Amino acid sequence: MADREQLHDMRQRAHNAGIEGNSKMTESQLRDALKRVGKGSDPQMAKRQAKG
Repeated sequence: MADREQLHDMRQRAHNAGIEGNSKMTESQLRDALKRVGKGSDPQMAKRQAKG
């Protein structure tokens, strides 16, 4: 259950960071996209790059 809550929290942080439509992203993709946004990347560009 804790993993589910952690993933939900990560999805909420991604949404708050401007990464829209993140429901189909994996945990590692979310982590990568959030890291890219944190370094100054455009949220949607970070999403595309994280998804490969």
